[in-house]
Amino acid sequence: MSAASSNLGIKNIGQISIIVHDLPRATAFYRDVLGLPLLFTVPNLAFFDCGGVRLMLGLAETPELDHPSSILYFRVPDLNAAHQRLVDLGVPIVAPPRLIAPMPAYDLWMSAFRDPEGNIHQLMSEIPRPS
Repeated sequence: MSAASSNLGIKNIGQISIIVHDLPRATAFYRDVLGLPLLFTVPNLAFFDCGGVRLMLGLAETPELDHPSSILYFRVPDLNAAHQRLVDLGVPIVAPPRLIAPMPAYDLWMSAFRDPEGNIHQLMSEIPRPS
């Protein structure tokens, strides 16, 4: 398979997730000690700006995710097309495209997959809302 035939349209890393056990303590550390700007919080999650890359702190959703690791979130312009390309390539899909958060200016959509090592990563797309 050539690089051109496998192009998903990845532009950059949009978000990195860090699993924490005490969210208020971790939020205070990243905000007050590291000085990262707190962007927003939702139940069980806190989001920071880290030089244009969003850093998400959150509790593990399942025991499988409860380990010291990061999940890479790859920003793509067309989530459904990129997801379908992964399906076509036989990449194990963990979660299909789904709405994560309706924000004031956009809807955040994601789709999760596993790499060959078993690591979970996400494709993400911010779909502008009509004005």
